[in-house]
Amino acid sequence: MHTSHQRHRRRPVAMLLGLTAAVAAGSAQAQDLTGTLAKIKESGAITIAYRDASVPFSYLDGDQKPVGYAFEICNKVSDAVKAHLKLSKLEVKLNPVTSATRIPLIANGTVDLECGSTTNNLDRQKQVAFTNTHFLTATRFVAKKTAKLDKIEDLKGKTVTSTSGTTNIRQINEVNTARSLGLTILPAKDHAEAFLMVETGRAVAFVMDDVLLASLAAGSKDPGAYAISSEALSAPEPYGIMLRKDDASFKKVVDDATAAIYKSPEGKALYEKWFTKPIPPRGINLNLPMSEPMVKAFSNPSDSADPAAY
Repeated sequence: MHTSHQRHRRRPVAMLLGLTAAVAAGSAQAQDLTGTLAKIKESGAITIAYRDASVPFSYLDGDQKPVGYAFEICNKVSDAVKAHLKLSKLEVKLNPVTSATRIPLIANGTVDLECGSTTNNLDRQKQVAFTNTHFLTATRFVAKKTAKLDKIEDLKGKTVTSTSGTTNIRQINEVNTARSLGLTILPAKDHAEAFLMVETGRAVAFVMDDVLLASLAAGSKDPGAYAISSEALSAPEPYGIMLRKDDASFKKVVDDATAAIYKSPEGKALYEKWFTKPIPPRGINLNLPMSEPMVKAFSNPSDSADPAAY
């Protein structure tokens, strides 16, 4: 009678199974092992997705091995999963992804964690979940240090560039109108051409995602000659590590692990290693110290997709 009553109420089968397992085991531990955690325990392996050229988040070093800031965070998360499941050993499998394949491969169960520079937004949250934000990018500008340009107002009446077809060029056009800056805005066909305009003096500043500006400056002939503005033209955009949607038990382990890293001195050290020191394979230094929003995001970890939350 009891079961037919429950069937009548149409409770999800998974929930019933979960409850039965928990009662049978007499502990919540059995209930934990669903979804990804169960898959990892059974297979003895976790699969991490990496990018081949998302410097410094996830990319290949001189030996064609994946390295990077997000990649290192994922390895620490794997250790936490191994500890949570009390496994004596856990095989970490590596799977390359591109911006086109990263979401489908998480969704279909091929990879368990995606470690790159993936923006956490509401649209993507319909297909995948994200753990706590590991980086905040924003639209800023790069200029020669000698020009002494740091705030948007400093650009008044000058010639600037941005890459055509990007949200960044739209933002500088909007700011130009809203603040009556009287800018001349030159569209560039790609990031390299835009940076070259600043290098050769055709434009005083290049407006783009700060982390892209930092890598272009770092890879240039004279990295010390450039500075990135402290003022941003956009709200912060959160990057997060992706995992499967609707897998609460796995997400809790990953969220707890990332929050612990970010709140500890280890998180700051990890950031400094990849953003303020020379990195492999060419020893370039992005010279991108932690922004105020980043400091706040680390002290109070969040998986929010809302730029206003940062």
